[in-house]
Amino acid sequence: METDAGSTTMFHGGRLVARRLKQYGVSKLFTLSGGHLFSIYDGCRDEGIEIVDTRHEQAATFAAEGWAKVTRQPGVAALTAGPGVTNGLSAIGSALQNQSPIMVLGGRAPALRWGMGSLQEIDHIPFVAPLTKFAATAESPEAIPGLIDEALTTALAPHSGPTFIDFPLDVVFSEGEESPPAPQLPDPEAEPAATSGIDEAIALLAAAERPVIMAGTNLWWGHGEKALLELVNERRIPVFLNGLGRGCVPADHELFFARARGQALQEADVAVVIGVPMDFRLGFGGSFGEATKLIVVDRAEPLRPNPREVAAECYGGVAATLDALREGTGGLGDATGAWVIKLREIEDEKRAAELPELEDDRAPLHPMRIYHELNQFLDRDAIVIGDGGDFVSFAGKMINSFEPGCWLDPGPFGCLGSGTGYALAAKLAFPDRQVVLIVGDGAFGFGGMEFDTLARHGVNVVAVMGNNGIWALEKHPMEFLYGYSVAAELRPGTRYDEIVTTLGGYGELVEKPADLRPALERAFASGLPALVNVLQDPDVIYPRKANLA
Repeated sequence: METDAGSTTMFHGGRLVARRLKQYGVSKLFTLSGGHLFSIYDGCRDEGIEIVDTRHEQAATFAAEGWAKVTRQPGVAALTAGPGVTNGLSAIGSALQNQSPIMVLGGRAPALRWGMGSLQEIDHIPFVAPLTKFAATAESPEAIPGLIDEALTTALAPHSGPTFIDFPLDVVFSEGEESPPAPQLPDPEAEPAATSGIDEAIALLAAAERPVIMAGTNLWWGHGEKALLELVNERRIPVFLNGLGRGCVPADHELFFARARGQALQEADVAVVIGVPMDFRLGFGGSFGEATKLIVVDRAEPLRPNPREVAAECYGGVAATLDALREGTGGLGDATGAWVIKLREIEDEKRAAELPELEDDRAPLHPMRIYHELNQFLDRDAIVIGDGGDFVSFAGKMINSFEPGCWLDPGPFGCLGSGTGYALAAKLAFPDRQVVLIVGDGAFGFGGMEFDTLARHGVNVVAVMGNNGIWALEKHPMEFLYGYSVAAELRPGTRYDEIVTTLGGYGELVEKPADLRPALERAFASGLPALVNVLQDPDVIYPRKANLA
């Protein structure tokens, strides 16, 4: 509803929300229906913003994060008051640790009756604020546009991350005046190069004989993939990738390595660490050799102190900083030739040693055989999403990424159930590309009902399940430590494919290696959200090197 009060056009609060979102180019609102949000839905309907409803608020929030991950534009979710917001908290926490720019809109009990016990009345801000960069309540309709401006600007500013606004029922249903046009949002490509550390970094790289690059998620958020590839090509530096950094150098590039990582990081004389924290995934800095000099490049200073000494810190625009390093070390010739040859020999040797597992004919299947078949089936620009424990750890090792933004996993927060939300968003953003969800049978329990969401919205994601009937990530380590395991068993051989069929999708069970590729072909040809339920050998243990702490 809108009214004309003299020369001023008034809009109800939900319409003010939607109009501001539209000005920023938001085209999708991920949500689960709730009465506190009706005004926002009405506004989105009027403004042409598609409402994508899920079966759980966690999935809606993960879909917003998935949208951000594949498009690098803010994802937006709307969660109804009280339990709607609390149901989304794990996904908000995931976005915080992944530095994913999302904005969550919350319903809220009416301000007029606050403290009197309205339905689902609770103050969200105290428990949402620690998980976000910005959290606020709209006190009036007129305040709504400015709050959205601030929330989206904050979400995108480095380090990027989630923001939250909730809207009291009486405020969002009341009318207010629209403020001036929305300001321009931060542009990562316009971020200037680091103001310090570059000269030191150039000197280190110029003298390096065994340099490496270790790049991760903030390379992607900082739009640094083109600059990285130019630096790698010109300076001939071997590169390793994790998180959203995967694909920023193609898996078949002559200077991309994966299997040689342990030895390369230990033996490097200089390591350029780009957009990736030195957390458990890098052994809290111990993955690098004691004598390795570290150059840290990131969009902003780290949220936690670096766990070991750093020789040069370069905080600023990732692309501009990498360009400066390339230009400063240009013309040095190929000083890394012998180093690259050594690492390639290690890489090739380790990949050759995997061949027996890739061709393993056992039934139930070895996870390496599953990924061997899947790799041959995937398009070069396929978006692959991992949601699980050991099964996804094998995927992280085996799935090849050739383009940026093509690999999504839960990240360091490790929250299961992210996959279906990510997949929903990825396929909506790129309907003509393959979107493949790799899911464990344990993880399916967190988001399996979202196959109903996929079916209702006509989103033909294909999922490949590793069904080993256990919580492998817990069972095997516990048995190693104690000689027994508890709370680690699932029902073996469950027909999750039949659940997907019942929800309106396509499902198929695979029990033998020879049946996997035909099943994949049928799943993709079905035009429906599909699950290929592959029985996996529960005795296969992932050779894990990182640990909890």
